[in-house]
Amino acid sequence: MSFNEWETYKLEDIADVIGGGTPSTSNPEYWGNEIAWLTPRDLSNHLSKYISKGERSITKAGLQNSSARLLPEGTVLLTSRAPIGYLAIASNPVTTNQGFKSFIVKENLLSNQFLYYLIKHNVEQLQQLGTGTTFAEISATTLKGLEFSIPNIESQNKIAHILSTIDDKIENNLATNKTLQEIARTLFKEWFVNFNYPNADGNLKQSEFGEIPESWEVNGIGTISYVQNGYAFKSKDFQEQGEVGIIKIKNINGNVVDIQNTDFVDASVVSSLDEKFKIESGSLLIAMTGAEVGKIGLVPLTDKNLWLNQRVGMFKENVPFGNFYMYLLLSTDSYQTAIQNSALGSAQPNISASAIESIRAIIPPAELIEAFGRIAQPMFEKILDNLAENETLKNTRDSLLPKLLSGEIIVNPTITQ
Repeated sequence: MSFNEWETYKLEDIADVIGGGTPSTSNPEYWGNEIAWLTPRDLSNHLSKYISKGERSITKAGLQNSSARLLPEGTVLLTSRAPIGYLAIASNPVTTNQGFKSFIVKENLLSNQFLYYLIKHNVEQLQQLGTGTTFAEISATTLKGLEFSIPNIESQNKIAHILSTIDDKIENNLATNKTLQEIARTLFKEWFVNFNYPNADGNLKQSEFGEIPESWEVNGIGTISYVQNGYAFKSKDFQEQGEVGIIKIKNINGNVVDIQNTDFVDASVVSSLDEKFKIESGSLLIAMTGAEVGKIGLVPLTDKNLWLNQRVGMFKENVPFGNFYMYLLLSTDSYQTAIQNSALGSAQPNISASAIESIRAIIPPAELIEAFGRIAQPMFEKILDNLAENETLKNTRDSLLPKLLSGEIIVNPTITQ
């Protein structure tokens, strides 16, 4: 077929659909560091298109004594339950548990990059096809029978190249942000953990956290930044589109707040609300309920009209640059654990604003926090700039995606990439 002709195939005709498996957890010989093994949880906060490993690995014996399959580099990985729709491409050979249906493309007919974007565009449809009482799951049989119209392989590669160029820039920005955060964390540790800060005199005193500088204190973290609760919007107020975005816990992901995929309310709903519930660009938010209570995220620089939903907290500074300090403090494992331990409720953990503010920490003098903030400010400004650029890139990609995948925008595969 020519570059502007599309043909319809069943998915099973253009890709092999592969399930996963879990070796016996009671046999330690099946678990080790030989072969990457993924679960849906490994993709829950994964922002890259590619993935190389998960939290756990299995041995060759584990692979041989389970239904897990060794999937080659380039395999498209789709979570098929709990939840349906997480997506990545294997950057090296991997295995998965039963929560995946993975796709090995028939390369003469289908590009794995094109399939990645094709599935990404159809995730909501896949979720609707899920069945089950405990949790929704989409079966291999259902996936194999799905029909898609696709262009020839040359056009697929061109479409994938256009979309990948945008995703590559997004991932480059994320990598830059990771480096900047590592630099800020290194400085944070040197000043506030090792006590090697400017003009340190070496005089220490005893505290509940061990020896600390004499001019420092132990107190609740609320002395640095307090927590503003969100507003309890009514379920009837929410709508699919609008100009007023509502940030919920689901929007906090990987220390970043997703301001693109929000729920909305009409402007009249917030017209009389206190401005304290309005989200400031660059703010630091925290989840106050649920399985991921305590997770934090930075709001990208934006001119969007965003408001805070209940059970999401927004930090307000009591000390200049306090939120930079708070971000670095609360993103550590020890303080994530402290927040989770302070949450109440077994079925649905909850933590109040006052409980967060009461979490004990070593508190440096305000002038030292401010001095640190002035050094860290250019790093965080660049981080926030990159997050804002990523939002623009995502909007561009998501507007192009349906047009490219439907043939509304026709690409010429003869153009050199």
